[in-house]
Amino acid sequence: MANGSAEDTREALVETIRRMTEDLKANPAAWENRDLHSFLEAAASWLEDSDGYYRNIGKTPPAAPSWSTLGDILQAARSYE
Repeated sequence: MANGSAEDTREALVETIRRMTEDLKANPAAWENRDLHSFLEAAASWLEDSDGYYRNIGKTPPAAPSWSTLGDILQAARSYE
């Protein structure tokens, strides 16, 4: 997953979410989207534009979401505008 394990499992996603929770507590200023409304809006916007992200990192955009894709969405929503 983005900024962490490339493992595509539910457990890896759980760990990503837990790390994000701790990071938000420890470094709130590093998060552009700290409230739920902003975070969800950013997640939706990033998902709409995600094909470009995957192409820029040399990957084929996923045809269907996976645990790893969900992790990418959550990680991006921290700061996507």
